[in-house]
Amino acid sequence: MPKHTHSPTLTKRHKIALAGVATLGAAALAISAVPSSAETITSGAPATAAEAAHGTAQIQDVTGKVTDQLALQNVKVEAIAAKTKASAHQLHVAHLKKVHAAHVSHVKKAHTAHVKHVHAAHVKHVAAVKKAAAKRAAQQAASRSAQRPQIQQVAAKNYANNLDGWIRQALDIMNAKGIPGSYSGLHRNIMRESSGNPNAINNWDINAINGIPSKGLLQVIPPTFATYHVSGTSWNIYDPVANITAAANYAAHRYGSIDNVNSAY
Repeated sequence: MPKHTHSPTLTKRHKIALAGVATLGAAALAISAVPSSAETITSGAPATAAEAAHGTAQIQDVTGKVTDQLALQNVKVEAIAAKTKASAHQLHVAHLKKVHAAHVSHVKKAHTAHVKHVHAAHVKHVAAVKKAAAKRAAQQAASRSAQRPQIQQVAAKNYANNLDGWIRQALDIMNAKGIPGSYSGLHRNIMRESSGNPNAINNWDINAINGIPSKGLLQVIPPTFATYHVSGTSWNIYDPVANITAAANYAAHRYGSIDNVNSAY
């Protein structure tokens, strides 16, 4: 049986080259068949040297034209290849830009979600603090009516306007309010904190640096004084009795009693 052979696939450039060769061959045959001058050449008579030279010149001219056409086709093919390469590069650049934009969008979304989460947590914490403060204020308000008569009785007493009188008046109020503490516990801490000076102020420690210096006999900072202020006493942080009772109330909540405090608290 005859064997089937597969012809190699011709590229566009090969096809153009073959077409040029075929054209060149056809032109050569045409020139060979037609005389170069108006005179008729007798059949069988040999061609003259001039006629042969003229035919050769025509063949060279056709060859040059075919060569120029092939060169032009090669330039067009190369231009198409360059344009295709440039288009592929543009597509690649566009893809990279798209990937980068997607990444930036993802990072922005993640950051926004994180900020919202932190803000929500902060709002929740603030709400909890406010709720606790409101509850404490409500409890203090509910007990004012029962405590007022006792405070009035305490205020009716006469106390000396000195450290001894301030401590004794504060102890009477503390007993009426159920705040633990003894004379010795109050006196010991007052002497350590202010040496008995009701106008003492600390302008050098961390509280002072933060803008809330410790003040009064027991060196209480304003936020603590406001939180643990004992109703019925002055809102002036330098007031001796108000300062002592607020500090003792704070110590009772944190340490069980002012008697348990033996250093900075």
